[in-house]
Amino acid sequence: MIPQHQGISWIYVLLRAIEREKTYDYIICGGGASGLLLTQKLAEDPFFRDKKIALVEKDIKNQNDRTWCFWENSSGSFDHLLHTQWEEGYFGSAHFTSEFSLQPFSYKMLRSKPFYEACQHILDNSPQVDRIQAEVIAIEDQKDVHRVRTSGETLYGKRIFSSLFDPKILEQQKKYPVLQQHFLGWYVTTEKAVFDPNRIHFMDFDIPQDGATRFIYVLPFSETEALVEYTLFSADLLTLQEYERGIKSYLESLDCGTYSINETEQGSIPMTSYRFDRHNSHHLMHIGTAGGWTKASTGFTFKKTTEKIDALVAFLKTEKPFSRFWKPDRFWFYDLLFLDVLAQHNAYGHELFRMMFQKNDPEVILKFLDEKTSFWEEIRIMISFPIPLFVKALWKRLF
Repeated sequence: MIPQHQGISWIYVLLRAIEREKTYDYIICGGGASGLLLTQKLAEDPFFRDKKIALVEKDIKNQNDRTWCFWENSSGSFDHLLHTQWEEGYFGSAHFTSEFSLQPFSYKMLRSKPFYEACQHILDNSPQVDRIQAEVIAIEDQKDVHRVRTSGETLYGKRIFSSLFDPKILEQQKKYPVLQQHFLGWYVTTEKAVFDPNRIHFMDFDIPQDGATRFIYVLPFSETEALVEYTLFSADLLTLQEYERGIKSYLESLDCGTYSINETEQGSIPMTSYRFDRHNSHHLMHIGTAGGWTKASTGFTFKKTTEKIDALVAFLKTEKPFSRFWKPDRFWFYDLLFLDVLAQHNAYGHELFRMMFQKNDPEVILKFLDEKTSFWEEIRIMISFPIPLFVKALWKRLF
């Protein structure tokens, strides 16, 4: 006799259990920028047209919850989605200021809502992509079993990607310093015309430093509209009121009259040269911030993520183990030394950036931050800084 359970045969129960255990070629955990970009790239590349892909997202993103900025020296694939772009910049400090052309670069601002909508339109029309709205409970990466347990089902994958960042990884180690790029931003409209809509304030350190590296970052949209951010590169976060006081004080210094706050955004981005790649295996790769794709010395993430995704898609075609995808290069080491110095002398950070901008062409600085300079250009950048501080940091790393 076939056993029954409330009128349902054991065969039916078994079939339902098998159905819940789905198998994919690629499982991508996390629907942020890195997860969406990777899924889109795989869906658009004819090489992967026979691959089955799952994108697991806790929440379907459809709001302006992020603002990404980057510079490019030509047209880019996101130009049709841009909110604004600029051709001129400003650097400020107590003892040096500079207005400069960003050419041959343009500084570009992309808000997240149109980006999410564009990616989701492509994925919703891709027959090989399953978008699964669920929370990732666990990723199990064993010798013969590679699966993702979600709040709704268990997924099996030949290869798994995760953009889920676990801050405990950084908290439990002491080898690499960990700072944060933390900020509060206000989209404001002012009574008086106080902004230059053609020029961003890339970094303005001419504010009280109070023992930490602090600057104002301004992206103007008109003479009376701008995104104004109070930003720090430091280990400890502030209270909300401290960030707010910083922005209020800056706006008052502009004599902007009354102003309204149209939107706010707040964030904290880890700045570290920690070896996230060591958590990759043959079948599991961490991507985005969880993979160490944030530029350690600046906190910029989006442009580096797009470049990493392109390299990763090409790498996938070789079918090599994920553990062979990336190894530290000289730019990783430059960032490591810079963070060593900045962590030890955080109150001195404004002077480090002042020296860099005072002694170097902005075009070379942007190339350097993009990791596209020649070795000799890098030498010129490095000798801009106080050599004893960096020699001491190097000595500690080597010995």
